[in-house]
Amino acid sequence: MNFLSVENITKSLGLRVLFSNLTFGINQGQKVALVAKNGTGKTSLLKILAGKDSPDTGVVSVRKDIKIAFLDQEPDLPLDKTIFDAVYDAENPLLKTIMSYELALEHPDDAKKLQKAIDQMDALQAWDYEIRIKQILGELKIYDLHQEMGSLSGGQKKRVAMAMALVQNPDLLIMDEPTNHLDFDMIEWLEEYLESEKMTLLMVTHDRYFLDRVCNQIIELENGQIYSYSGNYSYFIEKKAERQATQAASIDKAKNLYTTELEWMRRMPKARGTKSKSRIDSFYDLEKVAKQRLEDKKVQLDIQMNRLGGKILELHHVRKSFGDKKMVDDFSYVFKRNERIGIVGVNGAGKSTFLKLITGELEVDGGKIVTGETVVFGYYNQDGMKLPEDKRVIEVVKDIAEFIPLTKGKSLTAAQLLERFLFSGDQQYTYVSKLSGGERRRLYLCTLLMKNPNFLILDEPTNDLDIMTLQVLEDFLEDFPGCLLIVSHDRYFMDRLTQHLFIFEGDGIITDFNGNYSDYRDYMLIKEAEKSRQKTENKVIEAPKQEILVVSTTAAKTKKMSFKEKQEFEQLEKEIAQLENRKAEITSIFENPSVNPDELQKLSAEMEQVVNSLEEKELRWLELSELAG
Repeated sequence: MNFLSVENITKSLGLRVLFSNLTFGINQGQKVALVAKNGTGKTSLLKILAGKDSPDTGVVSVRKDIKIAFLDQEPDLPLDKTIFDAVYDAENPLLKTIMSYELALEHPDDAKKLQKAIDQMDALQAWDYEIRIKQILGELKIYDLHQEMGSLSGGQKKRVAMAMALVQNPDLLIMDEPTNHLDFDMIEWLEEYLESEKMTLLMVTHDRYFLDRVCNQIIELENGQIYSYSGNYSYFIEKKAERQATQAASIDKAKNLYTTELEWMRRMPKARGTKSKSRIDSFYDLEKVAKQRLEDKKVQLDIQMNRLGGKILELHHVRKSFGDKKMVDDFSYVFKRNERIGIVGVNGAGKSTFLKLITGELEVDGGKIVTGETVVFGYYNQDGMKLPEDKRVIEVVKDIAEFIPLTKGKSLTAAQLLERFLFSGDQQYTYVSKLSGGERRRLYLCTLLMKNPNFLILDEPTNDLDIMTLQVLEDFLEDFPGCLLIVSHDRYFMDRLTQHLFIFEGDGIITDFNGNYSDYRDYMLIKEAEKSRQKTENKVIEAPKQEILVVSTTAAKTKKMSFKEKQEFEQLEKEIAQLENRKAEITSIFENPSVNPDELQKLSAEMEQVVNSLEEKELRWLELSELAG
């Protein structure tokens, strides 16, 4: 069943044509990825398909009664609303019913209102849907639903926008860079969710593992044409190479034939006969093919690197806190030549703080950081990407240098350097304000490498870069002779470039793990499996004790409780009462909307301990109560 059809649509920004005469369709159940270079209009195309914009020409047809949800790359959220109001603000009757029920729960004294909400939930069979919504919010670490949107960070807004899209249970879900601002656990959860859900999906993402696992159809936009591949990303890479090889062979063949036909045309045949007219028409068709150019431009990165001395970077017992929250606690490390280190940890664990300590943006509370005299940092920082909006691209580069030194004594002009970063002559005179997100990041990377750094610190460098640019960046970094320190949620990028990881575990604890991200993930899965196996074995060991207790009940009744057991029995009653009270306290705190996520996380861990302790003590109390008779 066809959900969406695109016929001959064209879109321009001023004089710049983004795409022209595109035609394709999306069928029910397809999970489609759109792949294209930065600046070719991926985001504009998604907005047109989602009904947020319109094409200059052409038609987009959507099947009647199809519900579409759209996750924008930069969500435009109602800043005056709370998360609760925004998430449940949809025309879906199930969402409205669940919203009424959740509001009624906040006023349990109004029994009539609560009963009415429960009856509505029963009538629409909304209970499973409510559980699903809470699971989505929990996995995206959205806890305080009464927080105002205006107070949220960029990452929090993206997660709320994703929750808003997912809870609608749309027929067609359109997502622009869904993995940006998500930590590894969230990305892996979203992968599993999208893979298992029976939904129709269209998305743009640079995450190649995500593409491989979730998508079953790839649409490539290249040189103004659409190419479709039935399969995941790995299949697309293989078939694209075959297509390009076939296309190159066809062009070579056409060029050879074109030479022969050109000589015939120069003899100026009189196009009176049918055969002559046909041959002339064929000549012009052949000329179009023969003069085709396979656009395979790639970013070229070969900027000169400053010499790196013997002493690079040393951290000795470094400590940093903000109030009571420890970000780095007594961490020491000595960097060696050509180190490639990845940084992994949940949002808020101190990763960005750590990078700012290294670059001197923040001062340590204790310990010291020693930087070698020859070290030149290149810090690719999301917050630092403040390019002058009112300047042209070439002016931004010339402000740094007119000529840029390369390896082997060569140099480039500013214009030549921009050509290497895929900014054509016309684009070099485009204002920064007109660049796409990916083009801005490419320009920012260009200005960073112009300073010839020998120690690169990359904080989420993959966001919004197209896959083709990412591959070239990876090739460059693989051969980069300096040091690399990378924070990224792109697992493929981390796997290819890092040798070991700094794991930010929270509370200032940083662990050095020998291996890349996939090694670390495998290690954690084995560790979790071992913990689960140990828990199962403990239950098996306890099981016979419970059976013996049942069988020997009569014997136990005849046995008297010792003085020591009597004291233990009385103490258990007090401890169980205390644990029950604490459990009730934590439960009431959970219901308080003003509690921050970090506090909720600590309380969740404590609740698990309380419940486990209660189970153990109640079991022992039952054993002793049999003796008490």
